[in-house]
Amino acid sequence: MKKATTVSSISISEYQESQQDYINAGLARAGALGNRGPVRFRRDGSLTSEILEAFWRTGFYVFENLIKESEINLLQRDMDDLLDRAPIDNGASVDHRGRPAFGQQFDRSVYSLIKPLSDPWGGTDVLNGRHQTQMIQPKAPRNAPRKVVFLMGGMCQIMGSGLRLYGHPDLLSIAASINGNDFVPYNDAIFVKQPGVGGSVSWHQDGVTHWDSPEWDEGIHGFNFQVQLYDTSAQSCLWVVPGTHKAGKLNIKQLVAEHGSEQLPDAVPLHAKAGDVTIVNRQALHCSFANTSTDKRVSLTFGFHRRSSVLGAKGALSETADTYYDEQRVDDRSKVISVAIDARTKFYPNETAYHYQPMAGREDELRHTPENWEKLIKNYNLKDLSI
Repeated sequence: MKKATTVSSISISEYQESQQDYINAGLARAGALGNRGPVRFRRDGSLTSEILEAFWRTGFYVFENLIKESEINLLQRDMDDLLDRAPIDNGASVDHRGRPAFGQQFDRSVYSLIKPLSDPWGGTDVLNGRHQTQMIQPKAPRNAPRKVVFLMGGMCQIMGSGLRLYGHPDLLSIAASINGNDFVPYNDAIFVKQPGVGGSVSWHQDGVTHWDSPEWDEGIHGFNFQVQLYDTSAQSCLWVVPGTHKAGKLNIKQLVAEHGSEQLPDAVPLHAKAGDVTIVNRQALHCSFANTSTDKRVSLTFGFHRRSSVLGAKGALSETADTYYDEQRVDDRSKVISVAIDARTKFYPNETAYHYQPMAGREDELRHTPENWEKLIKNYNLKDLSI
């Protein structure tokens, strides 16, 4: 495996000082884009033309206060429990209290831990080498833990509130508005940036497989939601360069070298409040800096594709290159959406459930039952549809 050359460390105070002008300018640019506000739908259930215009123009949108506070509280509670039960290191079988760590019942590891304030992917060949450069890694505080949770997988199987969120009618309506009523899932991951120790994610474009496709356009690699469980600031949130989803595959190493800094011009912060949901095109150039702030950022990240982008494609990212996304694979992974919808309906009986077109007529066989949890939800992420 290719390993990154570590970028020289600087102190936290030096790092924060070096960012201040960049952050102020980014906040000003972000405020002028017109791509944040409450979700709004037309009578047919699709997003308003104003929201779609802003999303396709910039490559992202911030839906403010989309998830109710009561649901956010449940998600926070479940996340707190999962973080308390995390292993002390990758591959460890015990948590910080010496108890059996959570997640050992699943085939794919739930937790990924890293050194505080580090960039684990930048400049490596991990995830198809899409993170071409490494970010500055400030010196961690002396009292920092040796390892911190950076990423968690399988939100639909590790917490009930996560499965219910996956079936949220507004989120699924947004997915249909962008990718069509026959949209399919991608994958999910929970990014954890704990105060003062959270790692960075270097500049990258998510998509890796379709850049040379004759069918390429600005939406072919799908999009990701990020449901924010806590308030974030420009110091802790995602940063995006508007419009780059239209530019094709970028030479990120060259961009950083030409600018002489990881602080790429024109980028803007997607700062958000708890309950806000950000949506980012998977071709948009984006990153997040090391979290030296007091913010606790937990972003529940899950994406959706056009069916045509996935059907017949080969695996990438977390899926092996010899994986083939045939009708059965796509159907199996899509069943999780229907189970999630039913789980949500049982918990929120007064809410109007989303009608997922690909599973029409099969709702009764896709109920949220113990049997279906074992058959369809447990280890569902082994059938992710990564492109």
